[in-house]
Amino acid sequence: MKKGNLIFIGMPAVGKSTVGVVVAKRLGKRFIDTDLLIQEQEGKLLREIIEEVGEKGFLKIENQVNRDINVENAVISPGGSVVYCDEAMQHYKEIGTVVYLSASYQTIKRRIRSPKKRGVVLREGQTFRDLYDERIQLFEKYADVTICEDGYQIEQTIETVLEAVGQVDNE
Repeated sequence: MKKGNLIFIGMPAVGKSTVGVVVAKRLGKRFIDTDLLIQEQEGKLLREIIEEVGEKGFLKIENQVNRDINVENAVISPGGSVVYCDEAMQHYKEIGTVVYLSASYQTIKRRIRSPKKRGVVLREGQTFRDLYDERIQLFEKYADVTICEDGYQIEQTIETVLEAVGQVDNE
């Protein structure tokens, strides 16, 4: 595996951070939540950054923070919008295995309830369903491994990820 990194991508509420923390612990890797790195760098909450610089400005910051991560043996959990950041995603493809945690629209909608409170940015006139459909294509484009977690409990998702990653590791 390239530098031993695992990068989790997927919609908000799919479990990137929750699954990522446990997988990192089980594999003896460091865990990195890039949303926290962005907040640290900017000295503001994500929603405050988005309010100040807008979606395009936020994506520029998100691209820079994710692109500049230089680690080995880590589990990285970027925000769901990282797939709009070409440089960041190319970087991730070079330094690790990209794991797409996928879930149906119904599953995500049930978990998220209020996209706005969750910090999901929708463009004018865009529905959460539109955003889901748009991002799915990008997640699939960048994924090295896809784990569908519909109907899974968190532990099943973690076990499935560990099995899939073990197979990638042994190839």
